[in-house]
Parts: sequence; C-alpha cells; structure tokens
Amino acid sequence: MRIGISLTSSWGGTAPSAAAAAMIERTAAAYEAGLDSLSVGDHHGQATNYVQNTPILGRLLAEWPDRRVGALFLLPLWNPVLVAEQVATLAALTDAPFIVQTGIGSGEAQFGAMGASQNTRGVVTDESIRLIQELLTGELSASDRLNVAPTRLGMVPSNDIEWWIGGHSGAAIRRTAEYGNVWYAGPVLADDDATRIAAAYRTQCEARGKVPRMTARRDVLVLDDGERAHQLVDDAVARGYRGMSREQLLVGDVDDAVADAQRLAALGFEALIMRCVSDDQNVALETIKVMGEANRRLAAVLP
Repeated sequence: MRIGISLTSSWGGTAPSAAAAAMIERTAAAYEAGLDSLSVGDHHGQATNYVQNTPILGRLLAEWPDRRVGALFLLPLWNPVLVAEQVATLAALTDAPFIVQTGIGSGEAQFGAMGASQNTRGVVTDESIRLIQELLTGELSASDRLNVAPTRLGMVPSNDIEWWIGGHSGAAIRRTAEYGNVWYAGPVLADDDATRIAAAYRTQCEARGKVPRMTARRDVLVLDDGERAHQLVDDAVARGYRGMSREQLLVGDVDDAVADAQRLAALGFEALIMRCVSDDQNVALETIKVMGEANRRLAAVLP
C-alpha cells in the first residue's frame, strides 16, 4: 500500500499565475514528503480557473523527476491522436512509468463546450483507448468510428504506460478489465459497494487472464492537530464540499490516515491517491506532509 497525490486543478477566483504557483509548491512538497505518485485532472469549459493538464504537468515534472506521474484524460472530449501525442511527449520527460487515467466524463456544459455528445461517450471511450494504445506502441492505427485516418506516431514512449480506468458501472468494470491495468475507484464508494465492484472486476480480469490491480482516491484533510482537521472539514462540508458527506472524507491525524490506508489495503487496494480538501495552501501543505509520514509508516508494515 502506497500513497500518491492528485493535485487540485480548479482554483475558483484565484489568479491564474497564483493557481499555477500553488500547484508547483504542492508538487515540491509532495516530492519532499516521499509520496509515490503525482497526477492532475481534466475538465473543460469552466467559467472559473481550471489549470489544464498537459501544460501544467510539463512544468510540474521539473519538481517530480523520477516517480510515477500521470494525468486524467476524459477521452470523449479529446481527439485520440492528440492524446497519444501529448502522452508520448510527457512520458519523454521522465524515466518513470506514465499513468493515463481516464473515464467517460459527465456534464452537458463541458460536453457542449467541446462539441461532444454524452450519448456516445461509452463507445467513444472504448474506441479511443484502443486507438491510443496502438499508437503508443508505434502501430499503424485507424478508426472509422472516430473519423481517424491511418496514422502512426514517430514518438513512441520507452517507459511503461499504465492505464488507470475509473467508473463504477458494469460497463466501466468491463472496460477496465479489457483495456486497463488498474481500476481507479472514486472517493464516494462505501466499503460494501467497493467490495462488490472489486469482486466483479476480479471476475472480469480472470476471464481475460489478467492480474487485477486496484487504486482508490480519497479526499483528505489530515493535520498534526486532528481536532483542528475535523473542525475545518465540518466547515467545508457545511459549504457543500463537492457534494460529499462527512463520512466520505479522510479526516484527522497521521494515525487516522494510516488506519484508512490499511482498511483499503484489506479490501485489496494497492494505493491511496489523496486530494486535498482545503483550498488554504498552508493547510494543504501540512496535509501533504502528514500523508508523507503515513506513507513511511505504511512502507514499514505493508508490502
């Protein structure tokens, strides 16, 4: 069991330059804390600042030279050849494995902004993954469904490309087993639901002769002072934090973080990917530090 970080990319009314600077500072803190992986998100057509994944990740790699790194791509919103080219370029900036996280996405506003349809997002995601994976191996590939003529990339990654596929539906689990390396569970799953979906995923992997791997994301606020963390989270939930309930968040101190990670490990997850609940930079930096301590404790007791 290891702990990684998914950086917040949405920064509300923060000035764009300040948002980028905050992400750089959090990345440097996560590296110093010894976290295992770093990733950034993907969203489009936002009325507020949302730092886009590929340019910011290129900058963040200066602070994150040699550990697993990646980005979310909501594939129905992207041209698949462009994704393959972006991934190949980013992967060239590190010797570590590069993680492609993906899901089908949602929201009429962002689909409309990108000229995409939610009605076909499942089949488009499947076909995009197939095409991108072929392109990243240097194969000549094409897709009538996606209107992509026969294409071959000259820039092919030499490092491993891992596919972390999210979603909780039957179609998402089938997609993960067929195309992915890791099922990326969302932060809202109760243990019973996670156990049920994990069992279905293992069955799908077994049918394909694949080894199941699972990672879970958690929204986190942990501090040296656990009581203060609880107070801050109560305030965030009262303001409607991501529509999530208090019980869906990891809150407290380093002991709480270790216990939560051990619970996930018992369910079969190999990593916990944290996202900071607080927009306050000092609180976020302390949360990263405490999660780094939890990661060191876990390394001593779990494989």
